[in-house]
Amino acid sequence: MSRTVDTTTPVPPPVEAAYRYCEAVTAGQARNFAYGIRLLPTAKRQAMSALYAFSRRVDDIGDGTLGSDAKRRRLETARDTLDRVRRGAVAEDDTDPVAVALADSARRFPLPLGGLDELIDGVLMDVRGRTYETWDDLRTYCRCVAGAIGRLSLGVFGTAAQAPGADRAPHYADTLGLALQLTNILRDLREDAANGRSYLPAEELDKFGCSGGFHSATPPPGADFTGLVHHEVRRARALFAEGYRLLPLLDRRSGACVAAMAGIYRRLLDRIERDPLAVLRGRVSLPGAEKAYVAVRGLSGFDTRTVTRRTERTRP
Repeated sequence: MSRTVDTTTPVPPPVEAAYRYCEAVTAGQARNFAYGIRLLPTAKRQAMSALYAFSRRVDDIGDGTLGSDAKRRRLETARDTLDRVRRGAVAEDDTDPVAVALADSARRFPLPLGGLDELIDGVLMDVRGRTYETWDDLRTYCRCVAGAIGRLSLGVFGTAAQAPGADRAPHYADTLGLALQLTNILRDLREDAANGRSYLPAEELDKFGCSGGFHSATPPPGADFTGLVHHEVRRARALFAEGYRLLPLLDRRSGACVAAMAGIYRRLLDRIERDPLAVLRGRVSLPGAEKAYVAVRGLSGFDTRTVTRRTERTRP
């Protein structure tokens, strides 16, 4: 994070067009993410869109209808693209706008591009149909597909000058990614089950009588589904509490972006906690007005001030 960040050099027209493509992908496919990054200055918003567009490409391969072998080949092609970015071998007029935008972002910001390799590794776990016996097993997967994205995003945000404890920022970014991913897993239980996927730890599904899976709008007979959801909600809340310690380490607009994105997911978690069965009936979401409120709250610095006060109270 110590490398000088270049946000002043003019962006050539072909690169500008590539960024516009990535921003269109982000706006069209990631409404929660887009709400957060609109609070960033232009260069950071563009870089975050490039990261999202590449990540979306990888996720779409994993979620698509191709066979396993074809998916693995596509993922290796994505890794080849990433290698070209890493070597500085993507020209401004390359036919792949995502590669062009990502390459420019990697020149302007200290992006730990290995995080995108981790994302590909995580999606390969999905392609292979991996399941998870314990929370430690699932945490490894979550770190690949979400924690790594948190660390990449920190490469764009940077840390505020002389922020105390800035060396802990990558850990907090990683942990916040885990919180978001666990919330996603809870929200998508029914959808994932329909696609033959199971993410929650098998030992916890057994404990709450939910090993039968989630293939209808009602839990398996005899299952303590509410108990399972509340157990996972408590874990997610602990991850959010730890990850939110990132906020005071960021500049105002980067902190507002993180607070907005994380705040939307925390409110999703609140809804899931109040009505656990909602995740079996359909996708839980927030109305636009509530998302806008969360964004304004983040921009006001309210969450950052709250975390700062809490951290100061707990210091020895």
